[in-house]
Amino acid sequence: MAYVISEDCVACGSCIDECPVSAISEGDIYKIDPNVCTDCGTCAGICPSEAIHQA
Repeated sequence: MAYVISEDCVACGSCIDECPVSAISEGDIYKIDPNVCTDCGTCAGICPSEAIHQA
């Protein structure tokens, strides 16, 4: 099950460099491509606003 980014995202960019498969795209609220996400959870562990969780 892929991870998702909630509206709590502050677009700080911490998660983008941590994703080993480049599944995260930038925007006002970042998004994770569920077709690319490998469910590793690295992004969730680094998110300072705890906006990333399993779908």
